[in-house]
Amino acid sequence: MIREERRDDKRDIRTNFTDFDDALPMILQEKMYFCICHSNRYRIMSKIYRVRNTSDYSRYLGQTDTHPLVSVIDFAEVSPIRHSLNSYSVYGMFMHEHLPVELTYGCGKYDYTSGTLICVAPGQIGGKEDNGERIDLDGWALLFHPDLLRGTPLEKTIKECSFFEYRINEALHMTDEERDVFVMLMRQIKNELANNRDSLQDRIIVEYIGLLLNYCMRFYNRQFITRKLENTDVLMKFNTLLHDYFDEKRQLTLGLPTVQYCADKLCMSPNYFGDLIKKTTGDTASNHIRQYVIQQAKNELATGATIAQVAYGLGFEYPQHFSRMFKKETGQSPKEYCENIQR
Repeated sequence: MIREERRDDKRDIRTNFTDFDDALPMILQEKMYFCICHSNRYRIMSKIYRVRNTSDYSRYLGQTDTHPLVSVIDFAEVSPIRHSLNSYSVYGMFMHEHLPVELTYGCGKYDYTSGTLICVAPGQIGGKEDNGERIDLDGWALLFHPDLLRGTPLEKTIKECSFFEYRINEALHMTDEERDVFVMLMRQIKNELANNRDSLQDRIIVEYIGLLLNYCMRFYNRQFITRKLENTDVLMKFNTLLHDYFDEKRQLTLGLPTVQYCADKLCMSPNYFGDLIKKTTGDTASNHIRQYVIQQAKNELATGATIAQVAYGLGFEYPQHFSRMFKKETGQSPKEYCENIQR
C-alpha cells in the first residue's frame, strides 16, 4: 500500500498498529512492509502488532494457552515461525539458544547466537518486522500479564528488576549452567499450566516467576562482574563525557548533565547504565555526576569567583539550588567553604 503524503518533514516515519486477532493465516501471506511516497522518497512504515494479552502472541505462533494471564512457549514446538514486531502490554522474557537474526538497536547491530535473554515490559516495542521469512528457533518465551501480579508482593518487587528496561544490546548472555536453570524453571511453569486450575495455581506460578526473576538478577550481576574490564572502559568514557560537557559549555544551554543524557551518549539505556556504574564503583551514576559538579564548583570557588558566578556557570537555574546541593554533598555551604580555604 502506497500513500502520498505532502509534508515538509523529510524524516517523517510512520507505524501501522495491527491487532493479532487480524493476523490470521490467510492475511499473513500478504507483504508486511508499507511504503510512503514522500517528497519523491519512499519511507518504510513499520507493521507493529499489539500484544494486549499473552494469548495474542501465542495465537500468532499457533499455540493455544490454558491460562488467560500466562503463556510459556517452547519455540522448538512451534517453529518455523515468522518474525513479528510487537507492541507489548504484557511482560515478556525471551531466551534463544541459536538466534539466526541480526537485530538492530540504536548505535549498532547485534548478532546473538546462544543463551541470550531479552526482556520486555508493558509499553515497549520489540522484535523484528515480518518480511515473509520463516525461521527455526530454539529457546523459550514466558509472557505474563500485570494482572497476574495484582495483590502479590511481586507486584511491587518486579520494579526492582531493572533489566526489563534494558536495550537489546544489553541482553543477558547466560552460561550453560544459567541456561539450564532458566529452562528448568520454564518447564516447571509449563508443567504447572498443564494441571487443572485450582485456587493455588496462580500463587504457585507467581512464586515460580519471582524465583526466575531473582535468578536473572543474579545472572546479570555475574555478567557485570565478568565484564569488569569493559565496564571500566565505560567509566572512563563517562568521565570524559562529563569533562567535555562542561568544557564545551553545554551546561549553559542544557543545564546540568543527567543520567539520561550520559546514557544516550554512551548508547545505553538509563537503567543498564545506572546498574553498570553502581556495580563498577559502588555508587550511583547520578551521585557520580553530582560529585563531578561539586569538584568543578570547588575549583571555581578557589579562584575567587562568586557563588552566583559559579552557580550560573555550572548550569544551575538559581544560586540557591547550587547552595543547597553543595551543602548536602559537602556538609558546608559555599560561603563556609570559601572562608575555610582562605584561612
